[in-house]
Amino acid sequence: MSIPKRVESRLCEGLKRFQTIVQGAVARDVNETDTVTIVKDFCSEILGYDKYTELTSEYSIRGTYCDLAIKIENKVVSLIEIKAVGIELKENHIKQAVDYATNLGSEWAILTNSNNWKIFKIHFKQPIEAEMLYEFNILDLDCKKEDHLEKMFMLSKEGLGRGVLDSFFTQKRATNKYILGAILSSDIILKLVRKELKKLNDDIKVDLETIETIIKQEVIKREILESSEFQDAQKKISRKKRLQNRTNDKLDETKKENLVPPQQ
Repeated sequence: MSIPKRVESRLCEGLKRFQTIVQGAVARDVNETDTVTIVKDFCSEILGYDKYTELTSEYSIRGTYCDLAIKIENKVVSLIEIKAVGIELKENHIKQAVDYATNLGSEWAILTNSNNWKIFKIHFKQPIEAEMLYEFNILDLDCKKEDHLEKMFMLSKEGLGRGVLDSFFTQKRATNKYILGAILSSDIILKLVRKELKKLNDDIKVDLETIETIIKQEVIKREILESSEFQDAQKKISRKKRLQNRTNDKLDETKKENLVPPQQ
């Protein structure tokens, strides 16, 4: 993830100041109104949004009001639901933030109390699902750590504006535990494992079913195997395999046609 130097400088310089501000707010246990002010200033001074044209407080959504809306080119790209700094972020708060985003049709929802930040990806299917992409505590962030900077950068105007959050989500989805679990239990990997076992001992005789059973019962966690995400990952791999087989079949047919000598 490439962060422009000027943006990195803004993030680092502003972070130190806002960490002090948030620490003071926590100590004073400030109310929600004051917390909203801190978050709005953070979005403006650190994340780079124009306070007057790109940040809207009390954004109206079907008769309700979300604490803060982020706009880029006059389009709402994310909503932020804000709780008082001393309030622990719980499931009912997450539901509120997700409901706001769902009703607006926004694919991103953010929940924060100025200290803890949770970023959610909304999946518009039946039923609606919200997946927490990542979270962080602003007091724990360290500019010397690249992944800490990236967590702020993805929410910045420069990052959100160029789709860095989407790219991060795609990468995370492609390497999650369900995909890896499905790959580990796929036929091609099982055959590779059997091949490697034979290299260790020429006399060993083990079938694919035995290897699959051991992997599923003793290597991969049960919670992964029994999840709907694992089933979806298996289907995705099967679709890719069928598509690749059809492509290979077409290539083979083309090769055969090219080998047939032209009629005289």
